[in-house]
Amino acid sequence: MKQIIYIIVLVILLGCNNTPSNKSQQHQKTTRKWSVKMADAVMQEYDSLVYYLNPQKVKWEYDYAFLGQAIDRLGDLDPKYSEYMQAYIDYFVREDGSIYKYKLSDYNIDRVNPGKNVITLYKRTGNEKYKKVIDQLVLQMKEHPKTKSDGYWHKKRYPYQMWLDGIYMASPFLAQYAKEFNEPQWFDVVTHQIKLIYSKTRDEKSGLLYHAWDESKQQKWSDPETGLSPHFWSRAMGWYVMAIVDVLDFLPDRHPDREELIAILNNTCEALLKVRDSESALWYQVLDQGNREGNYLEGSGSAMFAYVFAKGANKGYLNQAYLNLANETFDGIINHLITEGTDGKIEMKDICGGCGLGGNPYRDGSFEYYITETKVTNDTKGVAPFILAAIELDR
Repeated sequence: MKQIIYIIVLVILLGCNNTPSNKSQQHQKTTRKWSVKMADAVMQEYDSLVYYLNPQKVKWEYDYAFLGQAIDRLGDLDPKYSEYMQAYIDYFVREDGSIYKYKLSDYNIDRVNPGKNVITLYKRTGNEKYKKVIDQLVLQMKEHPKTKSDGYWHKKRYPYQMWLDGIYMASPFLAQYAKEFNEPQWFDVVTHQIKLIYSKTRDEKSGLLYHAWDESKQQKWSDPETGLSPHFWSRAMGWYVMAIVDVLDFLPDRHPDREELIAILNNTCEALLKVRDSESALWYQVLDQGNREGNYLEGSGSAMFAYVFAKGANKGYLNQAYLNLANETFDGIINHLITEGTDGKIEMKDICGGCGLGGNPYRDGSFEYYITETKVTNDTKGVAPFILAAIELDR
C-alpha cells in the first residue's frame, strides 16, 4: 500500500513540472533572452526584411540575408522566426528558380551570401526552385574572376582586389555546398581563399589584418609596395574570423588544411585581444588607434568577435577562456551600445553603416574615411551577430 501511495505522489510531483504556471515561467524566461528580444524588436519595427531600414533599396543582399539567417536560428522557439527569413528569400526567388535583382555577370561576391539561407530552405522544403538558385550561385563562383594567385576578386568592378569581407560572403556557402551536395573539391577552394588573404593582409608586427589587398597595386588606396589598404577595420576582421568558424562546421576533420585554419583563427583572435578596449571590452572602428580623436567603439565588429569567441570556445577551436571573454564583450555591448525603451523594445547604436574602398565617390581607406562613415542604429551588420552571439552564449 505504501508503495502505491509513493508512486501516486511521484506522478503528481512530476506532473507539476508541466503545469501551465511552469510553462508560463519557462516562456517568460525565453522571451527575456537577448537573442529573442533583439529578433522581436526587428520584427516589430519591420514586418519584412525586404524593406528593412531603407524601403527605397530593395536588394538581394548579403546583410539582410545575414540578419534573416540569425533570426532563423530561433525557429525552434517559434516558427515565426523561420518564416521571417523565408519571406525575404521568397520575395526574390521566382518559381522558375530565377533571382529578382540578381545578375550573375556582375560577379559580385556579396550576392553569394544569401545562398546559405537558400540551402536551408531547400533542405526543409525540397522545392526545386531553391536548388536552381544554389546552382546559379555555384556557377557564379566557378566563373568568378580571380587574382593571379587564385583569389576571388571582391567584385568585377573591383579588379584584382581581395577584401576580408569577401571571405565571409562566399566561403561558408561553398563549404556548406561541398558537404551537403557531396562536392568535396570546393573544400580546397575555400581553404585556399582563407589562407591566401591571411598571407597577403597580415601585419607581422601586430598580427592584425588589413582591410584589403590590391594585387595590381593600381588603386590610390593601396600601398605601392605591398598593395595593402592603410588600416585595420574592425568589421572586416569580424567577417574574416566569422568565416573561419562557420567554414569549420563543414570542413572534414581530416582535411589537410583544417588545423592550419584553426591556427589562423587562434593567432588572429590573440591579435584582436591586444587591441580590445580594457574598460568596455569592445573594439574600436579602427582597431589599433583607440586613443585617436574621432575613433569610436563600434558595434558590429565587437558583436562579431563575441560570436567568434563564443562559438570557437564551444566548438573547441579556441581555449575555453574565450567563453568568458565573449561574455565580457557581450556585457560591454549591453552596457554601452544597447538601449531599452519603456515598451521593452531594444536598440543597438554605433554600428558602422558601411565601409568600402574605391568606387565613386572614391573611398580612400584613410582613418578619416573610416570614422566619418554614417553610424546606423539597428543596422543589420550589428544586429545579426548580436543575435548569434546571444545564442552561442545562451543569453
